[in-house]
Amino acid sequence: MATTCTVCELHAESTFRIEGMDCREEVALLERRFKNLPGLEGFHADLMGQRLHVKYDAAKLTASAIAGAVADAGMRAWLEHEEPVATGDRATRTRRALLTASAAWYAGALIFAWAGAGNLAINACYAASIAFSLPLTARKAWLAVKQAALDIHILMLLAATGAIILGEWAEGAAVVFLFAVAQMLEAYTIERARRAVGALIELAPTEVLRREQGHERRVPVDGVSPGDIVVVKPGEKVALDGVIVEGTSALNQAPVTGESLPVDRGPGDEVYAGSINGYGAIDIRVTRLRRDTRLARIIHLVEQAQGQRAPSQTFIETFSRGYTPLVIGLAVWLCVMGPAFIGGEPQTWFYRALVLLVVSCPCALVISTPVSIVAALAGAARKGVLIKGGAHLERAAVIRCVAFDKTGTLTCGVPEVVEVFALDAAPVETMLSLAASIELRSEHPIAAAIVSYVRAQGIPVGGATAVTALAGRGAEGRVNDDVVLLGNHRLFEERELCHPELHARIETLSAQGRTPVLVARNGEPIGLIAVADRPRTTSRDVVATLKAQGIEKVVMLTGDSQGTAKAIAAELGLDDFRAELMPEDKVAAIAELRTQYGAVAMVGDGINDAPALAAADVGIVMGAAGSDAALETADVALMGDELMKVPYALRLSRAALTNIKVNLTIALALKAAFLIAAIAGYATLWMAVLADTGASVIVVANALRLLRAD
Repeated sequence: MATTCTVCELHAESTFRIEGMDCREEVALLERRFKNLPGLEGFHADLMGQRLHVKYDAAKLTASAIAGAVADAGMRAWLEHEEPVATGDRATRTRRALLTASAAWYAGALIFAWAGAGNLAINACYAASIAFSLPLTARKAWLAVKQAALDIHILMLLAATGAIILGEWAEGAAVVFLFAVAQMLEAYTIERARRAVGALIELAPTEVLRREQGHERRVPVDGVSPGDIVVVKPGEKVALDGVIVEGTSALNQAPVTGESLPVDRGPGDEVYAGSINGYGAIDIRVTRLRRDTRLARIIHLVEQAQGQRAPSQTFIETFSRGYTPLVIGLAVWLCVMGPAFIGGEPQTWFYRALVLLVVSCPCALVISTPVSIVAALAGAARKGVLIKGGAHLERAAVIRCVAFDKTGTLTCGVPEVVEVFALDAAPVETMLSLAASIELRSEHPIAAAIVSYVRAQGIPVGGATAVTALAGRGAEGRVNDDVVLLGNHRLFEERELCHPELHARIETLSAQGRTPVLVARNGEPIGLIAVADRPRTTSRDVVATLKAQGIEKVVMLTGDSQGTAKAIAAELGLDDFRAELMPEDKVAAIAELRTQYGAVAMVGDGINDAPALAAADVGIVMGAAGSDAALETADVALMGDELMKVPYALRLSRAALTNIKVNLTIALALKAAFLIAAIAGYATLWMAVLADTGASVIVVANALRLLRAD
């Protein structure tokens, strides 16, 4: 028997762009209008991105009906992939013209008052000023009334009407004009934040130079498919992810990875959309469509992160829902009960109640947290640090202990030859040449390190024959007439080739965290080669910086040996280390560190660190630009391999949390001061306007400083 889903008949999800959503009041109007919309399953309004994400039953609700509901709330909506009819500039010009006319009439009233003109002329100028400013507020107030909502626009309209009833024409004109100016300033500052976020989208060009049958033609990016060859000339931006098939150049990958220096790229190397080409033209075989590029993924994740509410944001919104009705009730009580219980003229208490209503709107309070978080997330993304949401940003601010993986994180992850010792039986050059000749046949990373080192020294590498790999021990073969053996200490012990001098060298190297490769010729030891995974050049500075920032403990968690871990920890100035750990041991170590120090951040470089990254309060993964899995799983992703971005991320999170606290303090202090002043009769209506909308401008401007935080 056929069954029907009880939730919906045809599930759909759409993203709309919204014009006119510039403040939390507009979001509240949308929430009320959508509350009982048939077929609606859920929605999320992104104030900073001016987007509306809607989940709905397509059998009961259409995209046009959703756009109509948005229009009922006084805004305009269109599906994100559609091109709208531009009206934003015209609306801005109209708003400016009305404000200019209002300002001119208000100035005229002040001039008449200074010249001693009669009240009729002065009040007429004030009335004209109100008439030009009022449409900017009255329209939104009417929309709020239709939604049975009490927002700041209604409060302002009531305040202006009350002032006129009381004969305070100057006061009424000041309220309407100053409110309109403050709203315009607030919209401007929020638009600045939006442009900063939108700058990410503009990193990649919209056209490419595609090679077609021997000639080149400019085509839109969306017309290019994987496998096409595109040409990127010097100074141009890379439009799509791909692999270089011809040409070499230095690419500035800072827009994607945050790396401070250009990196050399040639045939076979992968390049990312948004990178800036340097000195040479390169041909790139496209590997991903525009919507699938690393840059597109980063932008999508940043937008998702902006939509995630931080704990402080959730608390403030919950607080404001109870705060506003409470203050409105207090205003009504003052108006009705003030004359009876405290005494005084009814109109005096009516005026105080009006002031209290204006002060009560929590716009600055509600916007103080999200604007700081969005500014911090956008600023971090521009520097190659992707923080996956406000909750992770706030958690990073309270980290007390940082744990690092070793290989590929604190170290380069590539073995290098660091020391060479030749015994009396052969010169150094001969020993190295023999070793490299054998290792040339191996694909082991240590073998590659030896061959690379020998060639860099200009030592010839001969051909080897009869090369045999000795699993877990080394390799053996012939070079000309010599039998050459390479391997570890265990192999040489088995072949009875060790002697006291060799033992002493091996013990010294092991204590330093270096891996010895022993070399023998015709059954006689002739030297050894010390190989090590070198620390990154910035690792010691990173550890010192973290300690200077107040991190209590910086530790290393590694699967490497005790000797190697001890040597690396001492070289980098780490507080502690745990060695010979399996992945599950790292998880246990994270739990132990959390018990001892509190919140713990884990820094790793790959999937093998995933359990520990997930167990930590904040998981930070390096080099995420090349890994889909890392981008998806990490709380914080460093798009490049710059380790100094770790202290930057923690420093930014602390700055963001401080910024939020400052914004909340400003908003609450102004509210408290003017609530008291309103009840006591010291605050005027125009002061209340500045207290509310002025506070909104202040907190937004303060939050925008995070875009430039270092």
